[in-house]
Amino acid sequence: MTKAKSAAKAAAKPAAKRAPAKKAASDGVEIRPLAASDEKALLSFARSLPPHDLLFLPRDISEPKVLKAWIRESEGGGMMSLVAAEGDTIVGCGAIAHDPLSWSPHVGELRVLLGPAARGKGVGRRLTQRLFALALEAGLQRIVAQMTVDQTAAISVFEGLGFRAEAMLRGHVKDRAGKRHDIVILGHEVADVLARLEAFGVVEATSR
Repeated sequence: MTKAKSAAKAAAKPAAKRAPAKKAASDGVEIRPLAASDEKALLSFARSLPPHDLLFLPRDISEPKVLKAWIRESEGGGMMSLVAAEGDTIVGCGAIAHDPLSWSPHVGELRVLLGPAARGKGVGRRLTQRLFALALEAGLQRIVAQMTVDQTAAISVFEGLGFRAEAMLRGHVKDRAGKRHDIVILGHEVADVLARLEAFGVVEATSR
């Protein structure tokens, strides 16, 4: 059996479908599925972020009605969502959004937000790895991510995971001050990553 086939078999284990919580001893941050009980802590997290960071997402989750809609969609199975929590405090969150009824049922959009205090500690990479594992389990073939062109650190992280810039949309988002920002779209063929899962840690994240 080839390494790629072994990795694919490991990624397909049904027991991992719920993405069980996993805590890293090095940082004490737990990666687990988003729950309705996280609403208050997640709102506090969103409101603690620099406003520019929220442009990673298509909607402003610092607004309670937007956050409630996200939680409802996640609970209904329309979105795969995770949080990174340190005790009762949320330090990061992420989701894979996809529409099985669209012309692109094979495509998922990866969304990740990380608080400043949790950056540079590997939390963002672990969160992204877990989301990637969920995308593989869901049978998605392509993953895309978007961010403003000046979010160079985030772009570098995604490129390290194999994403490549595919398009730029000029003036596509507008911040709270009304300033327009260019958006870069990065894409990844999920099938291409099967042989690299062990290097990314996705096999480990999926099988535990």
